[in-house]
Amino acid sequence: MDTSQVLETVIKSIVLLLTMTGGFAYLTLFERKVLAKLQVRIGPNRAGPGGILQPIADGIKLIFKEELIPAGANKLIFILAPVITVFPALVVTAVIPWGGEASFFGIPVKLYVADISVGMLYLTAVTSIAVYGITLAGWSSNNKYAMLGGLRATAQMISYELALGLAFVPSIMLAGSMRVMDIVLAQSTLLDWFLFVVKQPLVPIVFLIASIAEINRAPFDMPEAEQELTAGYHVEYSGMKFALFFMAEYIKMIAVSMIGATLFMGGYMGPDLSWLIGSTLNAWMGPVWLFAKVVFLLFILVWIRATIPRIRYDRLMTFGWKVLLPLSLFSVALTAVIIVISGG
Repeated sequence: MDTSQVLETVIKSIVLLLTMTGGFAYLTLFERKVLAKLQVRIGPNRAGPGGILQPIADGIKLIFKEELIPAGANKLIFILAPVITVFPALVVTAVIPWGGEASFFGIPVKLYVADISVGMLYLTAVTSIAVYGITLAGWSSNNKYAMLGGLRATAQMISYELALGLAFVPSIMLAGSMRVMDIVLAQSTLLDWFLFVVKQPLVPIVFLIASIAEINRAPFDMPEAEQELTAGYHVEYSGMKFALFFMAEYIKMIAVSMIGATLFMGGYMGPDLSWLIGSTLNAWMGPVWLFAKVVFLLFILVWIRATIPRIRYDRLMTFGWKVLLPLSLFSVALTAVIIVISGG
């Protein structure tokens, strides 16, 4: 890899990190606005026109809040845990392509950070790391409620990771590759989207449920159950350390939406508009199509939070092991059988 390629990769990595962190800030505003509409409320409307500066106000507030470390806490692990939690959420999207190849002032630019042959394996590996940060946060706090929240999170995330990983398999089988770009290219038109392909009828539903549980979102946010655990694994965190846990959850929402759009909705692929805007500009439409699909999936996640009540923890675990895991295994087997019967 020459110097220009290294520089291009560094620039694209910085753009991705800034996009994800900025997206986290305004996803909180998006969620509050959507919840307000669904619940017939006004929502944030004071900081800036229509409340558009509310995320900035929240960030400034968290920066200036006092940070406390419990006297009995393991200080090093207590400080590192939020970083360990947010890091995988940021790097997991490195293999998600935003587009193909475009021209930037005459210079060809590939609209993705990394294109590795085992991209799907990378996704499954990195998404499983976040559980360590949550577990260590609960343990290092030296608080029994935080510890219980950490244990709950560990059990839940490991349980639903199995179903989530199996939900990746049918898309790999249909595309015949573990390379993420190949999976996107296999869904070149709307009718080719794996969301609509009858060879995997149950997989998108399994993916949606497992991903909601994986990121601890309602109705699967039992590790943070206020009525039982006073906030769960991050009960002792405040200020920017708490903000990192908050950031991790919302960045993971964006990440799973990007993964879902890539696996089932054609990723950055969209209608060919070269006849209208020219081939050069059309090459830059990939990020626009991906953004639109991600926003749609984020709306679904917020809608589910506003609609479905939190379920009991024992039923959450029962559902994961006795319903979702067998269903995901059945979906993989069914996809394989249908592919063989249909001849590919």
